[in-house]
Amino acid sequence: MDLVDLSWPAVAALSKDMPVVFPIAALEQHGHHLPVFTDSLLLGEIVRRAKESVGDTVLFAPLQWLGNSDHHLDFAGTLSAPPRTFLDLLNGLAENFVRHGFRRIVFINGHGGNDVPGRQAIFELRQRYRERGDLLFLLGTYWNFGAKPSDPSLQQREMGHACEWETSMMLRLAPQLVGDYKAAKPVEQGMAFAPAAQGWITRERTTPGHIGSPHLATAEKGEVLFRTFAEDVAEFLKRVVSWDGKSRS
Repeated sequence: MDLVDLSWPAVAALSKDMPVVFPIAALEQHGHHLPVFTDSLLLGEIVRRAKESVGDTVLFAPLQWLGNSDHHLDFAGTLSAPPRTFLDLLNGLAENFVRHGFRRIVFINGHGGNDVPGRQAIFELRQRYRERGDLLFLLGTYWNFGAKPSDPSLQQREMGHACEWETSMMLRLAPQLVGDYKAAKPVEQGMAFAPAAQGWITRERTTPGHIGSPHLATAEKGEVLFRTFAEDVAEFLKRVVSWDGKSRS
């Protein structure tokens, strides 16, 4: 069910145990071959497919396209909410619906840079409402829900940036927006101090803007990826719907 289609009395009449989902993505550089709106386009398609599985059991807010992309600001076209601004935005969105009486707030993320401030936001929310055992604040990134794409031809084992995975999904979703990905040379993930967390900016890791192997992309791989990720998101949301309102495991 889409929030934008409802009147305010219709929203007020909904069960307050209905999960409220905020899809969050970004508008930022995606190398030489993908559009700056890639993250938002991909998450939008994953959410569209997930909606078909969960029906009217979940309320979906519009996709929030402005994300935390400060690490991409050396590349033209990137728009970013700085980390604290983005964190406050997520806090505010959740607070709005807690004020309206809803008890299950879910952020579905489609951009790696949103993960750290997103986790901090739900941490802060839980601390503010520490006396409310009936509230659930969640954030999940769609490629981290657990299932592994089954296509044996996929070379990458994890999400990169404007990589084999994202380029494949864009070839499936909007091939007319994809540039010369075949000419993109592989760029290794390369985090020298893993498993420690390292502060970094994108131009330190890649000159063209992509990370991974976009030249390996195909539309067929993109369909496998879309199907896997949408099913993961839908199954996760079904778990939120069936939550008993008190258990933490």
